[in-house]
Amino acid sequence: MSYHAPQTLHDALGAIAAHGGARIVAGGTDVFPALGDSPPPADFIDLTRVAELRGITRRDDGGWRIGAAVTWREAIRADLPPCFDGLKAAAREVGSVQIQTTGTLAGNLCNASPAADGVPALMALDATVELAAREGTRHLPLGEFLTGVRRTALRPGEIVAAIHVPPQPESAQSAFLKLGSRKYLVISIVMVSTVIWRDGGRIAGARIAVGAASPVAQRLPELEAVLVGLDLGGLDGALTRPEHLSGLSPIADVRGSADYRRLAVAELCDRAIRKAAHG
Repeated sequence: MSYHAPQTLHDALGAIAAHGGARIVAGGTDVFPALGDSPPPADFIDLTRVAELRGITRRDDGGWRIGAAVTWREAIRADLPPCFDGLKAAAREVGSVQIQTTGTLAGNLCNASPAADGVPALMALDATVELAAREGTRHLPLGEFLTGVRRTALRPGEIVAAIHVPPQPESAQSAFLKLGSRKYLVISIVMVSTVIWRDGGRIAGARIAVGAASPVAQRLPELEAVLVGLDLGGLDGALTRPEHLSGLSPIADVRGSADYRRLAVAELCDRAIRKAAHG
């Protein structure tokens, strides 16, 4: 087994081209447990030292660029506005502190688990994924990058270089809620992330994303539309109705039935909406 640790994006893409079957890692918190008793790949390419993949920066247009090697712990500690509170809350739910310190946001996306904690929070921020290859770069909306269970739109020789978050409304606030069988170190039964912005005392816009209730996390456009114009002081009672969840396809497994997941999603949506709306 050989190990490569390039320090520039140019060198990283060159190493990937030279070692076609290499396993790309950036923390490896999903890769190594998944091996089980299987032999490791012949080559590993570690991207954590690539300078161009580090850091969270503000773009010229007011959006943000999150490098692919940024860890969950770095995201938690970053000086970011309230619209990122949901992402930070999701980061605190990712495994243990040791996992948060080593695992990366981009690795969570590439693993493409339906229960990936970071996906709904980034989807609610309308994030896009920057993909780099020797031929150039391209950008995909997060919902197009994730194509199914453990499947992404990555092409051969391509890596995630960054996650981009567009400019958010100044009043935007966010929330993330996760339901599991216990508080920590648990796979999600369902999870919800919301970003809500206001105009005076009313909701001006909303984005709501649900994870672990379909093969890929889903936005709820019908519910988002219903919320626009609602008085922030009148968000009592049930806001989420069955018709708002028609795009979801929850499964039944050891963690819960499909019907239970639908009921849980509705409740978490209502709680997350109120949490984001009231800060």
